[in-house]
Amino acid sequence: AERIRFILGEEDDSPAPPQLFTELDELLAVDGQEMEWKETARWIKFEEKVEQGGERWSKPHVATLSLHSLFELRTCIEKGSIMLDMEASIFVNPDDEMIVDNHIETGLLKSELKDKVTYTLLRKHRHQTKKSNLRSLADIGKTVSSASRMFTNPDNVLGFSPNPHSCRLNFLFLPLLRTQLKNKFMKKLPRDAEASNVLVGEVDFLESPFIAFVRLQQAVMLGALTEVPVPTRFLFILLGPKGKAKSYHEIGRAIATLMSDEVFHDIAYKAKDRQDLIAGIDEFLDEVIVLPPGEWDPAIRIEPPKSLPSSDKRKNMYSGGENLQMNGDTPHDGGHGGGGHGDCEELQRTGRFCGGLIKDIKRKAPFFASDFYDALNIQALSAILFIYLATVTNAITFGGLLGDATENMQGVLESFLGTAVTGAIFCLFAGQPLTILSSTGPVLVFERLLFNFSKDNGFDYLEFRLWIGLWSAFQCLILVATDASFLVKYFTRFTEEGFSSLISFIFIYDAFKKMIKLADHYPINSKFRVDYITHYSCACEQLDPVFSFFLQYNITIDWSSLTSKECLKYGGQLVGNNCEYVPDITLMSFILFFGTYTCSMALKKFKTSRYFPTTARKLISDFAIILSILIFCGIDALVGVDTPKLIVPSEFKPTSLERGWFIPPFGGNPWWVYLAAAIPALLVTILIFMDQQITAVIVNRKEHKLKKGAGYHLDLFWVAILMIVCSFMGLPWYVAATVISIAHIDSLKMETETSAPGEQPKFLGVREQRVTGFIVFILTGVSVFMAPILKFIPMPVLYGVFLYMGVASLNGVQFMDRLKLLLMPLKHQPDFIYLRHVPLRRVHLFTFLQVVCLALLWILKSTVAAIIFPVMILALVAVRKAMDYLFSQHDLSFLDDVIPEKDKKKKEDEKKKKKKK
Repeated sequence: AERIRFILGEEDDSPAPPQLFTELDELLAVDGQEMEWKETARWIKFEEKVEQGGERWSKPHVATLSLHSLFELRTCIEKGSIMLDMEASIFVNPDDEMIVDNHIETGLLKSELKDKVTYTLLRKHRHQTKKSNLRSLADIGKTVSSASRMFTNPDNVLGFSPNPHSCRLNFLFLPLLRTQLKNKFMKKLPRDAEASNVLVGEVDFLESPFIAFVRLQQAVMLGALTEVPVPTRFLFILLGPKGKAKSYHEIGRAIATLMSDEVFHDIAYKAKDRQDLIAGIDEFLDEVIVLPPGEWDPAIRIEPPKSLPSSDKRKNMYSGGENLQMNGDTPHDGGHGGGGHGDCEELQRTGRFCGGLIKDIKRKAPFFASDFYDALNIQALSAILFIYLATVTNAITFGGLLGDATENMQGVLESFLGTAVTGAIFCLFAGQPLTILSSTGPVLVFERLLFNFSKDNGFDYLEFRLWIGLWSAFQCLILVATDASFLVKYFTRFTEEGFSSLISFIFIYDAFKKMIKLADHYPINSKFRVDYITHYSCACEQLDPVFSFFLQYNITIDWSSLTSKECLKYGGQLVGNNCEYVPDITLMSFILFFGTYTCSMALKKFKTSRYFPTTARKLISDFAIILSILIFCGIDALVGVDTPKLIVPSEFKPTSLERGWFIPPFGGNPWWVYLAAAIPALLVTILIFMDQQITAVIVNRKEHKLKKGAGYHLDLFWVAILMIVCSFMGLPWYVAATVISIAHIDSLKMETETSAPGEQPKFLGVREQRVTGFIVFILTGVSVFMAPILKFIPMPVLYGVFLYMGVASLNGVQFMDRLKLLLMPLKHQPDFIYLRHVPLRRVHLFTFLQVVCLALLWILKSTVAAIIFPVMILALVAVRKAMDYLFSQHDLSFLDDVIPEKDKKKKEDEKKKKKKK
């Protein structure tokens, strides 16, 4: 253990060793002819075998080794020749056989066997992907070049040696290189990958095994030794007497599997002698799990797991790293743990006037240019189209509700204009441009109550609202100047998940609510019977046979040919038992609604499908929502049912004729109203602060792996400034929208493009940039002039997108995982990390308290008391604080983030104990 600690711990600051591609070649007689090296298996992370009968590569699978082969490998390393940091130039001269000479010098090989061993090692190599024989090891001697030189400087490929013989070999190498570069397997390898070649076989002239482990000082290209043009760093050679071919094969698989293990891989690069390698094997043996014979079938190939455990724990154990606490400092899988933000730099209080704001600007300024060119990717186009449609739908929905609540003092056009102006400016200059601004439900409730209060008391609504907006913006600016955003670190996962789950449930509820309302508008005749089809009718009849208008102008009307609207317009009436029902529209609308949602979900998961190449799967997954919308818009057009379509205003003017685009600040209300507006403004400030900062915390969580930093103070600053602009123009107030922001994050997630066969792509982070949001809001503003195109999009399709966003934002939320546990028997519960450390009854109690808080918030939102909704969200922090007395810090460290104060107290207590000792 001490040796491993020394090896892994001494060079922590050095860059990580390159990833290894390991290939196993065995010495075999092919078609009864001469012996040659034939590729039989390969590893990047998982094992792939050459299927001898099918002449193809097997599916990647977890390598299963016999314990005996590992012990034999340890013996090989103990007794064989170990040559570390060998000069690459040994391979330039075919007469230079240092590996064989080293064996002779150390007495491991008789000198008379030198030529036979050399001849065997230099036999040609045949790979699974090649039908013709490739060049042998003898032909690759003159092709020394590092991987980086080979790919960056073509002259190095040709400039191996000035003599004519070398030039001929160089010419032979070039066709070989071109053939290797065509190998599709290259896509699976990182650019800086190096190779480890394992050569094993049995020969009839040896009495004792010939064993060598070689590490080259610099990786070199060895031509046909590997199936792909990857420079070789390691060689393991095992030649032995006849009769033990199976044993040699298993030893070869063992060393290849070890070289694909992250810990041994690091040890192999840093080892200074034989004992370091043996220590690495011993460490591997310590971690090996043995399955008893007879209790499983060794012929079964184990499928690679969906998520691999990190090797960091093993590395930390041996490099002296401390075990980190579970309260968010350690990464967790699938949202099963913390992800806390109490110690992040962005939330440290500076104690200076506008100190946090200045630090945010300094932190984000260096990334401003990259925030534009980082968007140069096809994925950004997908995100723009998806978020644009979601934003437009939200703007129309909210604008319509706002128009109903304020008698069109604010409406759809104001919603479009406000969304476009505030969103575009925020995305250009804010600290976290991935956040999407939108109107929210609590703001709508406040607007409705404010309008009714103004109407009842004879106040000018827009002027009163202007002063409330100015006071609220001023209060927000005070919060920015005093670094009040540091309070965000007291928002633990309990608060964040409660708030985000509530908003997600609102999205889901509203989607179904709109569809049910649509069904009421186009009712289905549940009493309809096919056999009685001749009994159903609906006709227009003249209500008054002597209608003065028609007599005056001597006009005759064919009442039977009028549409329902024309019938009512000319004073007729609809008569019949089928006049109220329009069954096709409701049915088709629900088909579009559920179809869009289901198709979006299916296509989003298509990247893990077995069909089509990786690039095609990723492209389909990135454009999942847009493809779903196009598919079901096409189905709607094909069927031709008159489903309700998206309605966009076509003229650029205020919804109400009684107002303009600028609201005068004086003259409409008594002077004292300007001062009294500060009281309701306080509620708006709490709402804006909580909405904005909780959403920002969710966007900036550590599991999203954002690299450009957050800007809590800068975000709130721009929200306040934009609130002033919106108040003067009579536009809705805007704040960070949780669900749409999460959808924006999800649409920009990046994964590894090169992953080992069988390995799930790893999440790398999010494409952080300002372009997608900016273009989305510009398009939202331009949408007023795009009405002729947008009018073909059915509303049920967009409601399906709403449902998708609501459900997708709940994925990976620990609260939802714990809710599902309530319905699962113990034996079927997933192996969550917190279930290993926290009693199930405590987990259920924590979930129950979260459900109660969520239910109270929902009830409050739906009543007249909704004006104090922001205060109740703030109360979630107090509820979480009280839970410190109900749950132990151990339980909370797995179920939720630990509140920073508790952390500080623990550290102080530990310091006191140390001082006493």
